[in-house]
Amino acid sequence: MQNRVKELRTSKGWSQAEFGERLGVSRQAVNAIERGKHDPSLMLAFKIAESFGLSVEAVFKPGS
Repeated sequence: MQNRVKELRTSKGWSQAEFGERLGVSRQAVNAIERGKHDPSLMLAFKIAESFGLSVEAVFKPGS
């Protein structure tokens, strides 16, 4: 799945560690999601989108 997490996170000025704290996950989890190495659970995807004030579809796109 493709995503805009890194772009959106950096536009807010948040480090991976800070963003992970907001989400209740590790910095390593944020890194894996940003690199496309791990797809978040549905609940985490909603939490990520909500943290940016966007819909899940605006942050995540199906594909490779």
